[in-house]
Amino acid sequence: MTGKQAPPLFNELSKQFKPSNDIIQTPLHMDGNYAFLFYVKSVVDGDKLQQTVIRPFFEMASAEGFTSYIQSLPIQSEVPDKTNLLIKLSSGSVLIAIDDQQFLLDFRLVKNNEVQDTTMEPTIQGPQKGLSEDIETTINLIRQRYHRSTLKVENIVTDDQSNISVALLYDSDQVDPEVLKEIKKKLDNLSTPLFQSGGELQQHLNKSKWTLFPTTMVTERPDRIVYNLVAGKVIIAIDGSPNVIVAPIIFFDFMSSMEDNYHVSVVTGFTIFLRYTGLLTCTVLPSLYVAMTSYNPNILRIELALTVAGSRIGVPYPSFIEVIFMLFFMELLTEASMRLPKAVSGTATTVGGLILGTAATEAALTSTIMIIIISAVAISTFVIPMNEMSITMRIVRFLLLIYTALFGMVGLLIGFMGIILLLVNKESLGVPYFRIPWASKNDELRVDNK
Repeated sequence: MTGKQAPPLFNELSKQFKPSNDIIQTPLHMDGNYAFLFYVKSVVDGDKLQQTVIRPFFEMASAEGFTSYIQSLPIQSEVPDKTNLLIKLSSGSVLIAIDDQQFLLDFRLVKNNEVQDTTMEPTIQGPQKGLSEDIETTINLIRQRYHRSTLKVENIVTDDQSNISVALLYDSDQVDPEVLKEIKKKLDNLSTPLFQSGGELQQHLNKSKWTLFPTTMVTERPDRIVYNLVAGKVIIAIDGSPNVIVAPIIFFDFMSSMEDNYHVSVVTGFTIFLRYTGLLTCTVLPSLYVAMTSYNPNILRIELALTVAGSRIGVPYPSFIEVIFMLFFMELLTEASMRLPKAVSGTATTVGGLILGTAATEAALTSTIMIIIISAVAISTFVIPMNEMSITMRIVRFLLLIYTALFGMVGLLIGFMGIILLLVNKESLGVPYFRIPWASKNDELRVDNK
């Protein structure tokens, strides 16, 4: 490099970014010493750049001293190939040329590094803060809770249109190498042109796009992440997403709440019992009602059978249509509660449910017992701690309802056994999906400490 001319690489980069107005290519000159800067102004922290690079250049007497200073900075890294260099510059790095040497410094301007409150997995006890949309802040929050040298962080830049940063976190002593290899292979072979969140990436990591039960978990809780790291699982963090992906995952992981770790064993056992009772209730109860009223009323005691039959006097269609009608409107109310503004969602859905239930029974479109059943199903659905499994069970109960409408109680048993067989034969990255975790989290921690 001679005189005041910028390196040829700078001109090539400038052509790549044109006609963007936030590209800065500026020389620094003092007492015969030259340095050239190239960066994208909108993603670079200008104050940090001024204090770290520009001011020291004018305070130092020689180019050699300034070069040694730049080389000693912890934010300095090697200049990659041209393709990766464009990605680095777009994400907030600054390219510095001093004589014949070039350096790349990370001056990212991060405005989304606030730690979010937990909204998907709230607990009464335990941490109330989740993760951040900034991937560096997320990694920092995890490392603050997991102080082991075996915690490894591998950065991956995906091939989608946004070239978003992805980080793999795992304990090298606990992780299964085959599982880690499979996850890296899936990330390398992503067929999506763009993804921006953990939920989107989760869909592409699943073995099949038509799978009913998820094989990975999206979580926002640092404490859940630490427990899964100890269990040998891989954490996938995405820049710009306040959630991470945990893999591999089994069915029973979706039924565990972090609240279980903060209560005595008796209370924990009772809440787990309620959780699985709610799972069975929200899945089977609508189909069981149809089977007992339309096909096998002799299962009930004669007094209860007469009560059910009396409540359906005037209802003009079979119990199957009645259940479908009520479940459909319950699903509409559930979706409305999530889409409406928080200030009105609770009131609107409560009033809507009351009006719908009262009007439906008075118009003889449904029975009073059906209202009780639908209310029990709705409450039981929200007992499931993870939203992904809750949505899955909402679909499963419709499948069981169809089997029951066609074949009665036999259809319900066949459908239920079919779901169990599906779970038994399913795998999550080579791990049996329906494997029963006999050891508790505390037992795993004790074994690890030994």
